[in-house]
Amino acid sequence: MVGFFLLESGDVMRLLKPLLAFIMLAFLPAHALGNGPEITVAAASDLTFALKEIAANFGKEAGVKAVLTFGSTGMLARQIEQGAPFDIFLAADLKYLESLKEGGYIDTETIEVYAYGRLALAVNKPSSIEVKEIKDLLNPGVKRIAIANPAHAPYGRAAVEALKSSGVWEAVKGKLVFGENIRQALQFVQSGNAPAGIVALSIADVPEVKFMEIDVKLHGPIEQAAGVVAGSKEKALAGQFLRYMKTPASKAIMKRYGFIIPEGK
Repeated sequence: MVGFFLLESGDVMRLLKPLLAFIMLAFLPAHALGNGPEITVAAASDLTFALKEIAANFGKEAGVKAVLTFGSTGMLARQIEQGAPFDIFLAADLKYLESLKEGGYIDTETIEVYAYGRLALAVNKPSSIEVKEIKDLLNPGVKRIAIANPAHAPYGRAAVEALKSSGVWEAVKGKLVFGENIRQALQFVQSGNAPAGIVALSIADVPEVKFMEIDVKLHGPIEQAAGVVAGSKEKALAGQFLRYMKTPASKAIMKRYGFIIPEGK
């Protein structure tokens, strides 16, 4: 004997609600579920402050989240060669992008210099050491001088050039302590582990530090260059982000942090 029972309409709806909810979620766009489109950006550490602002604005206007990873240009380039899943590379030296292009890791047509970086002489405020120009690094009270590692950080190489151009290299090279990137070099000065350092102007304005701009004539140009990673699965969004970096609002942010914008860019 086959048994059956009748359901009231209210009972039917209670049974169907979970199924209907599942169906509705399945057809919602990804961004409505909090899983909107994302791009991953590998960026030189000198961009730490400026790029966070630009990425936040881009997210609000374009609805695309930019996930930022900061480090030394050389270390990030190595990660890209090893297959790191970045969509964009914002380097502090055009040469690294040119090298990656030769290896097929960066889309050639996307490479562009979008800004030039600046150096700053940074001094730990609580140390009370008077350093107003590079030659003051010769003072006996300056026991350590922080710079980014010139082996893989463009700002570190520019710092070495500035020290040599100022005629103090031989006298101070024994005082140098290397940060893995320019942010770590600044942190050495912030903490007082190094009373002075040569860092990126774009990140020098922090409470623990007083800083002075270094004449750009003392070192070669610090070419901030960008490119889309060849293996990116979000090339359209990556291109959109790079175009956004050239908008007046983004360029204004870059200038506020001390970057020089090339004419016509």
